[in-house]
Amino acid sequence: MKLKKIEVNSNDLKKRLFTSILIGVLFFTIGISAFKYVQASSSRVEGTPSLLRNSFIWNEKVWTKLSSHRHLSVNKPNPPKGKEPRVNGDLGLEDELELKDYSVEIISGNKKLLLPVSAFHSSPKVGYSTDFRCIEGWSEETQFAGSRFSDFIKFYDLGKKADGSYYNYVGLETPDKKYYVSIDMESMLHPQTVLAYEMNEEPLSEENGAPIRLVIPIKYGIKSLKRIGKIFFSDTRPPDYWAEKGYDWYSGF
Repeated sequence: MKLKKIEVNSNDLKKRLFTSILIGVLFFTIGISAFKYVQASSSRVEGTPSLLRNSFIWNEKVWTKLSSHRHLSVNKPNPPKGKEPRVNGDLGLEDELELKDYSVEIISGNKKLLLPVSAFHSSPKVGYSTDFRCIEGWSEETQFAGSRFSDFIKFYDLGKKADGSYYNYVGLETPDKKYYVSIDMESMLHPQTVLAYEMNEEPLSEENGAPIRLVIPIKYGIKSLKRIGKIFFSDTRPPDYWAEKGYDWYSGF
């Protein structure tokens, strides 16, 4: 079979290349201009342009409808015992850790508790290995163990109002109050939401939130607050560090 020879005009190729580059630059310029316009002209909600904040709210509604508190994050093989997981961020961890007299403040309605670390060992110990996902785009297989949050609040009779219904939100803070998160109650009641005191079958290191931290694998890592100093319940959404910086408050998937 004789192949047909195709003649290519070099001038045509140059014109096509120039046109492609021109279109690319045009779309890039339009995109940057649109972004700057939104930044400059939009009213701001919680420090974020309203258009972007509304897209976050839409994202939250979609994922809330699609997901379920019964849906589990995929289990992974356990990492090697004692493997040091990646450390990312030390907000709220700058102060020297004093384990001897460490306690966590709990506020649930009129009930106020000051619980030692040993109190978090009172409910059954649970553990699992799954992907710990960072909002920066990386993930790492990590094993956590501790007290399931739903078991913990049931054991100490927390999180419910006088009529027996749950509060809408849970707030958590580091002892120095420099880092804080707020999370919807349904996500906190997820069976994989854990008040963890072990990671990769070893006690938590200071860098990873010792002596007690939150782990919630259906959210990005910014919600898994390290070194819990306070837990409280509310029907109005408590402050959230990264939401105030313009990030998606829901931060779930």
